[in-house]
Amino acid sequence: MALAGVRVIELAGLAPAPFCGMILADFGAKVIRVDRTKVAMAVDTLARGKQSVAVNLKSPEGVAVIKRLCVQSDVVLEPFRKGVMEKLGLGPEELQKENPQLIYARLTGYGQRGSYAMAAGHDINYVAMSGLLSMLGRSSEKPYAPLNLVADFAGGGLMCALGIVLALLERSRSGKGQIIDASMVEGAAYIGSFMWKSRSIGLWNRPRGENMLDSGAPFYDTYRTADGKYMAVGAFEPQFYDQLIQGLGLDAVDLPSQMSVSDWPQLKQTFTRVFAKKTQAEWTRIFDGTDACVTPVLTLDEVGSHPHNHERGSFLRNAQGEVSPRPAPVLSCSPAEPSMSRDPFIGEHTRAVLKEYGFEAAQVEKLLSAGIVECNEAKARL
Repeated sequence: MALAGVRVIELAGLAPAPFCGMILADFGAKVIRVDRTKVAMAVDTLARGKQSVAVNLKSPEGVAVIKRLCVQSDVVLEPFRKGVMEKLGLGPEELQKENPQLIYARLTGYGQRGSYAMAAGHDINYVAMSGLLSMLGRSSEKPYAPLNLVADFAGGGLMCALGIVLALLERSRSGKGQIIDASMVEGAAYIGSFMWKSRSIGLWNRPRGENMLDSGAPFYDTYRTADGKYMAVGAFEPQFYDQLIQGLGLDAVDLPSQMSVSDWPQLKQTFTRVFAKKTQAEWTRIFDGTDACVTPVLTLDEVGSHPHNHERGSFLRNAQGEVSPRPAPVLSCSPAEPSMSRDPFIGEHTRAVLKEYGFEAAQVEKLLSAGIVECNEAKARL
């Protein structure tokens, strides 16, 4: 795989950093998640393909263990607020003294500098600070955060993974590592570059929820069907819009012009009434094979069985029967080969990883007996 041979130390965190680590693991990197000791259950649901070591970071001996792992690796991925790793003696300057090739990725909400650098926050706060949240929501309603997708995963984990891959590419030329300052505010804003770059062409010159792509236009929205499900409509271009009208059994002569903004509410009512007359399956049969840009709104339980997704193998089922998306994009020569095994237990691989990183067997057993590290191999065998 593309990242085979790359060793990553991921400090355990929530959402964005685990997603970043899973991306790297899916494409071949060896990702070792560092968990705390005396934790009954991992909160990382994005641990596919990773190994887990459990270390007591409150002890100097535990910090020494982590430092040894980090300086022998290619990448360190840390999700803590500014200054936490420095207090432990594990900051990037300290580690890069021993390994100048180390890539140190710092994934935080507000970044390493600025007046909010030490502030707590979550996805909704970062999207708000990025400017994007002000644009998300229906007309005459308050701004609406789309789950925690924009900042945590798109602007955070995914953008950080891109930064790591770019740093690895640059290191292949210079032989030097670097520090990645991945701010979820800036990552979310960058993901939304189109919003800024397209304001001058009139796409966003009306209030929230009244523009062409934010549910204002009747031809770019979702509609409830007779069985309580939904269809998604994206018939933006005139030729696609014509096919939408035909599929709905309407006559364009009886309708206002597609781009008559003042008539959009009336047209939306018409579409709402027509879509409510048939089931989702019936509308799918009508629009499949056309260029009307009309598709069923599939649930998470339905996506894997849809003919298109099934043919491409777009969703995978692991050893526990859990379904999740296949890694994307698909590479022709070095595609991802995600692990189908269960996620690791906390500390499941502690003994094996420490030995791989040069710890003698006696040293490992001493660390275990002192409670500096924890191993759950026995739990994994149950």
